[in-house]
Order: sequence, then C-alpha cells, then structure tokens
Amino acid sequence: MPLAGKKILLGVCGSIAAYKSALLVRLLVKNGADVKVIMTAAAHDFITPLTLSTLSKNPVLTHFSKDETGQWNNHVELGLWADVFVLAPASANTIAKIANGICDNLLLATYLSARCPVLFAPAMDLDMWQHASTQANLKKLIAFGNILIEPTHGELASGLIGTGRMAEPEQILQSIEKFFKPGRLTGKKALVTAGPTYEALDPVRFIGNHSTGKMGFAIAEELSREGAEVTLVSGPTHLPAPAGVNVVKVNSAEEMFLASKTHFASADITVFSAAVADYKPATKADQKIKKGSGPMVIELVKTYDIAAELGKLKKPGQITVGFALETENERTNAQSKLKAKNFDLIVLNSLNDAGAGFGHDTNKISILSVSTSKEFNLKSKKEVAADIVTAIIEHAYA
Repeated sequence: MPLAGKKILLGVCGSIAAYKSALLVRLLVKNGADVKVIMTAAAHDFITPLTLSTLSKNPVLTHFSKDETGQWNNHVELGLWADVFVLAPASANTIAKIANGICDNLLLATYLSARCPVLFAPAMDLDMWQHASTQANLKKLIAFGNILIEPTHGELASGLIGTGRMAEPEQILQSIEKFFKPGRLTGKKALVTAGPTYEALDPVRFIGNHSTGKMGFAIAEELSREGAEVTLVSGPTHLPAPAGVNVVKVNSAEEMFLASKTHFASADITVFSAAVADYKPATKADQKIKKGSGPMVIELVKTYDIAAELGKLKKPGQITVGFALETENERTNAQSKLKAKNFDLIVLNSLNDAGAGFGHDTNKISILSVSTSKEFNLKSKKEVAADIVTAIIEHAYA
C-alpha cells in the first residue's frame, strides 16, 4: 500500500464539498494511512464528525478543549504528529485566514504550528475563486511553501459552470501519493531560464516581448517536484517564486547569460524556456530621449544567444532542452534549431494554435528530438510542464 504507515492530518472546512472528505478518508485508510481529522465549526453543517470518526477510526476534533475538566486538544502535538497536513476542502474563508496568520480555531492553530508540509484543495464558487483577494491569498500560501491541489472546472453548487470544484478524492489521493513518492530526479541539478528580457533604450524605455514566464516557472516547479535541485533564472515577471526553487532575477539578455553561465556547468538538465530578445539598442542613452520632429532611427545589435553560447560548454551527460515559437514552417525551423544548438529535445509552440504562446494559461506543444516527435493536445501550462519533464526523464534517464 503506497501510504502504509503515513500519518495524515485532514482539515475539513465549511464547504458543500465537505461531503467528499468522507470518501477521501476512506481512500487514505484503504491505502494504509493513519488519518486524523480536524473540522471547523462551519464544516459540521455539511458533514457530521461521526461519519469521519467512523471512517478514520480516530476521534474528530473541532474545539480547543475536550471537555469541562480543562483538558485540551493539543494543536502543537497534532502538527508534530502528522507527516502531511491536507486541507480538503479548503474554503475561501480559511484560505484568507491562513494567508494572514489568523488563528481563531483549532484547525488554524494547528496549521500555524505544523512543521510538516501542507497540501490544500480549494473549493468555492467560480466568482469567489476568481476574486482578486482570493488569488492574492493563494499566491501567499504558495509563497509560504504550501502545495496547491488545483480545483477543477465543472458544475458548481450555485448551478454555474466554471472553476472552483474541489479536486475529486481520487485526484487528491494521487497528489498525496506523489508527494510521498521519491522524485525521479532526486540528486539531479536543473537550470531553467524563463520570462522575457528587457533591453534598455534609455532609463525609461526598453525593447521586450510579451512573455509572462508562466511556462518556465511551471517547468521549474515540476522539476523540483520530481526531486531536482532547481535554479530558475528569470527575466522581469510578476509571478511568485515556486516553492523550493532558487530564483535569480535578471533584466537583460547579458544579465541572463552571465547568471545562467554561473549555474550551467553543474546542471544535469538545462531548459532554455526564456524569450530572450534577439537584438538590443547599440547604445543606451543616459537620459530620457526626447521626442523630436522627425523620424527616430535606432541602431540595433545582436544580444547573447544564450543557448548557443552555453551549448559550446556542454559536457557529456548534460541534457539541454530548447523552445521554438514559430508562425510558419514550424517543424522545419524547430528541427534546424534543435541541430544548430545541439539540443537533446526541443519544444515547439505555434502561434497559429489557439490558446498557445504568450499570455495564456494553456499551451499546445510538440516535443521533438533528432529521431522522434510527439504531439500533445491543448493543456494547462502546469500539465504541459509535467509532459516536458516526463519527456526529459524518458529521454535521458529511462
């Protein structure tokens, strides 16, 4: 049984999805886990403690005090007991409290004193999920090192269709099993470049592109989940740092090259996903350039071709992966780039595919090697990152 002997603390919050926690407890116990449950008071409106106590074979806790004699439910001991703390469902209210350090019930007190990793599976209506305050709170939780189990898209209790449904118990079980499973890249070091580069024209203007960095950040996170020690060299983005990843912030192509070169020699895997500017202004004005009466001519020079330059330093056993964003002759151009830069794999994006390229939360890719090619359907960038990392592992370490 994959979870044999694992101690799992389950936090159940006030959400209609709380009914699913009964099946989750049953699955965890069936797979060998020792399960204890903490409920918020609001969760009692949706499922009874008796149900969860019967399934978990442990008392269900809600309050700080056990009875009128002064005995208490020790939240510190609960946090120390668990190998992992899973919040499912995690309501918008509890997520907000956790993000801001509020501690007004047993579940929250246990969270704040827990030393174990925390996984959380949000459940709420789509407008609550999309609200700016909820999204800000989610970013905080992820920045704290908590692991998000993404909600799914479907029919909600309100009757609306959208994202906000708690992941199904089987999916949550898989996330927990994956957490305990040794990563396939344990002991490996990885380098990822991500985001755009900004090439300064003057103190206020630059040449750049529309890259958000989402794809590269997702790849860095997935490499880390598979056990690799990851360094992410990122151009300007607004994304939170992935948990457990060393992030190096840069602006220009030259800065990205120098930062990447520092880590390249020790990297077993390097993924060049950044959208590096091909050209930069030949000179940078010291002061803001004033608008003149006639045309403005800017002389441009080539920037560092980071993948090509570092490719010259590639040692036997190192794996390098590139990206090709194309609009025409996609496969021909990608194969040419694969050979010219001595990549082991290249990920092909086409701007002709809806939902792919810059600015989307989805992507549609093909992964090419010298002798193989595999196409994938449109997926979330998180799922695409998993496909890319799996392709790397299968190519190099299978």
